Amino acid sequence: MMYQNGLEITMLTAALSICLLMSCSQNPAEEASSASDLVNRAKRNKVIVQVGSSVYTNVDFEKYVFLIAGENIPELSDSTLSSLLDSFIEEKLLLEDAKERNITLTPEEKKAYIAKISSQFRNSEKNRSLDDIESAVLFERLLIEKATLDLLQEIEVFDEEIKEYYELHKKDFLRAEMVKVSQILLETENEAIEVLDKVKGSTVEVFRKTAQAESKGIEASKGGEMGVFELGQLPLEMEKVIFALQVGEISQVVESSYGYHIFRLDEKFGPELISEEQALAEIEVKILDQKIKESMDQYVEGLKSKFEWHFYQENLSFSYQRINHE
Repeated sequence: MMYQNGLEITMLTAALSICLLMSCSQNPAEEASSASDLVNRAKRNKVIVQVGSSVYTNVDFEKYVFLIAGENIPELSDSTLSSLLDSFIEEKLLLEDAKERNITLTPEEKKAYIAKISSQFRNSEKNRSLDDIESAVLFERLLIEKATLDLLQEIEVFDEEIKEYYELHKKDFLRAEMVKVSQILLETENEAIEVLDKVKGSTVEVFRKTAQAESKGIEASKGGEMGVFELGQLPLEMEKVIFALQVGEISQVVESSYGYHIFRLDEKFGPELISEEQALAEIEVKILDQKIKESMDQYVEGLKSKFEWHFYQENLSFSYQRINHE
């Protein structure tokens, strides 16, 4: 059996550095004020990459960085900028390849994309308008995504690969000990002590009714049922108490920043190995991601040999800290 369910979504969200992260753009005025941190003004218009007849300057790279990193970005290290520049160059090679393969965007695709991006901007906290981003840059990146997806359509994941991965990584599918817990939350210690006297040693029904009547927690209406948790999901001061309880046991009063808690351990679930069938979807995605990455790495290396291109490291406004491209 071959697996391709959700392939289109997975291909564009995992293992590709060319995904669109439009929610973190900024407006032109903010770009201008922040740009000096990334691009030396004396070198802003210097060409740093040429692919065929297309040239790209420090300003183009600056826009690329802001599209990915956003307006709240701290000052980036040379190492981070170097890594981003590698991805920038790969994008431009893929863009040139898309043009050579005569891949274009239809008016319908552009319209749908604009609608999607506009919706994202309306729903964002920044309430940005689409005018904050150059449409040409957005459409270039959409074209790259379309061309990349076309390259990856034939990638498949087979039953044998999933079975082999599961056998080699069983320890990754061992579910930790988990507990189902309920609580009664009070505002003061005196209230908590009084309630503890009422429920200590009582039945679960008494605990539930008391929680409904007196707990200030959001789960009071459900008889205090908080849910199922594993270690690391609750505050440490609570976990120390809860995981030490026996099933059906009620804790002493526990103080936290939320108030005063009385916990009841409802159930305890020991460590459990997730079955191959249960893990199938997760494994499929992991294998698919790896195949996509390997395929794209190989394809980009081929483009570097195929196209005439140049990287002008001397024109950069930061110290490039990765292996030279040429």
